[in-house]
Amino acid sequence: MADWQEITGGVTAPRGYQAAGITAGLKPSGLPDLALIFSEVEAIAAGVFTTSQVKAACVDYCRQRLQAKHSARAILCNAGQANAATGNQGWFDALESALAIAQALNIPSESVLLASTGVIGQRIKMDALRSGIPKVVAALSETGSDAAAGAIITTDLVTKSIALETTINERPVRIGGIAKGSGMIHPNMATMLAFVTCDAVVSPALWQQMLARAADRSFNSITVDGDTSTNDSLIALANGQSRTPAIIEWGAEAEKLEAMLTAVCQHLARAIARDGEGATCLIEVEVTGAHDELSARQIAKTIAGSSLVKSAIFGRDPNWGRIAAAAGRAGIPFEQENLQIKLGNFLMLENGQPLTFDRAAASAYLKKAATSTYLQQDTVLISVNVGNGNGVGKAWGCDLSYDYVRINAEYTT
Repeated sequence: MADWQEITGGVTAPRGYQAAGITAGLKPSGLPDLALIFSEVEAIAAGVFTTSQVKAACVDYCRQRLQAKHSARAILCNAGQANAATGNQGWFDALESALAIAQALNIPSESVLLASTGVIGQRIKMDALRSGIPKVVAALSETGSDAAAGAIITTDLVTKSIALETTINERPVRIGGIAKGSGMIHPNMATMLAFVTCDAVVSPALWQQMLARAADRSFNSITVDGDTSTNDSLIALANGQSRTPAIIEWGAEAEKLEAMLTAVCQHLARAIARDGEGATCLIEVEVTGAHDELSARQIAKTIAGSSLVKSAIFGRDPNWGRIAAAAGRAGIPFEQENLQIKLGNFLMLENGQPLTFDRAAASAYLKKAATSTYLQQDTVLISVNVGNGNGVGKAWGCDLSYDYVRINAEYTT
């Protein structure tokens, strides 16, 4: 049993946060496109960003800010233009955006973090942003998380949000999060944005370590299409408004907080994978018996990212051979005579030997997932054991449908 409970409120569930989302005219669609998350006090800040060599201006900006100062009060996110591969002017646009929101909030510009999402190669529509900033500040609310979640999405079909609460030193502590992402999703971060708020008191170094580990076990363990983006950003704030004692070293309280942070990130990551462009179901791969967790995750990510596995799931074809092939090319040594593969409850391979199973029933299992409740019964479970090691790892992905090609073929046209 998890030592926390799910609550409502997203990023405004923790104490001391407000959020807003408005339509500023950045998206051609006229949908909401400017979001703001604001902490009433200075908050410890941590971030994990894209590993791509081609990075958006907001990524470079946030990295510089967090290297110089491990705290922040505001996160401003625009949707519609990625502001990536936009040269020096894109950098100046980022600086102007931070300064403008800082002045509107009456805080130092060093306390502002930025995120952007949209089409690569397009600068932010600064006239629209400038006119939108007073409106988004005026819209800040302790119940504004849903509006913010709606303003950061692009090709997403649904918003992604979660909030959890636990007890530390007999006081409630909350973590909330919102995210966006649907395509250009692959481990080492992806075209995804995620913003997490927390009301605990945590040392900057420990908070960054917790976030990095949580990212590895969540956002770095999902894949939709094998493409890493220019804008990936995971930013987490911890403002201390729970009034609990400061967590400054590893111990029971830190372990509990990191576990809840990981659960928040995993929920958001699973939601992104399920909302993969054109997807009809979520794929969850669990690998056991590896030498260590990292090895298990590598095998799981390779299976979840295999185009052949993803295509078979979409075709409702219980083709376990593709799973075995993907596991074998993951770059992790194991003895194939130890390999076991299950699809749901169907055992298909044991000790490296194929087994007879009900193919029609296994196909029906895949069909049922495609028509079941979102993020509940719509998950296809693939279980793989590779030996007797203690390493366990998970990865998430989605099936590969005809619509993925259609959506991305028409992305800018």
